[in-house]
Amino acid sequence: MDKGTVHIYCGKGKGKTTAAIGQAIKAACEGRNVVFIEFLKAKEEDELGFLKRLEPEIKVFRFEKFQESFDELPEGKRAEEIQNMKNALNFARKVLVTEECDVLILDEVLGLIPYGIAGEAELRNLLEVRSASTDLYMTGVYGAREIWDAVDEVTELVAHKSLIQDSKTAVDKENQ
Repeated sequence: MDKGTVHIYCGKGKGKTTAAIGQAIKAACEGRNVVFIEFLKAKEEDELGFLKRLEPEIKVFRFEKFQESFDELPEGKRAEEIQNMKNALNFARKVLVTEECDVLILDEVLGLIPYGIAGEAELRNLLEVRSASTDLYMTGVYGAREIWDAVDEVTELVAHKSLIQDSKTAVDKENQ
């Protein structure tokens, strides 16, 4: 059996989730079992809607239940979503412990650290319970440098030029 690896896709650039989805599709094409768990995303059908059509080769889970992004939630709903995300982390741990998959993707899990929903210890625990043959991908804007010593690969995506930023600058110049 191949040795599993741990990867981080982080940074403010676009493409972290897309890179993880690419890895999921590649692994599924190789006949590997893939579990994809999404965190901190508004409940909307975008990439995940398409990815769900690839089940059962890629099993997709989202534990959040509200349409709004986490930042937009009122306090009561936010507390409920925090519990949902903790449940998702526990589910991820169970998937790793029971070796339910060959590849586990935790999309935007690194974002739980700055919100105080999870810390370095929880992420390190996932690395510790992971089977030596399981590939683990973690994504998020937040880089989680505190765990880089325990992972095999870190890819930081940086936007050197952004269509969104360029169009905003163009609009700002027109309004002057």
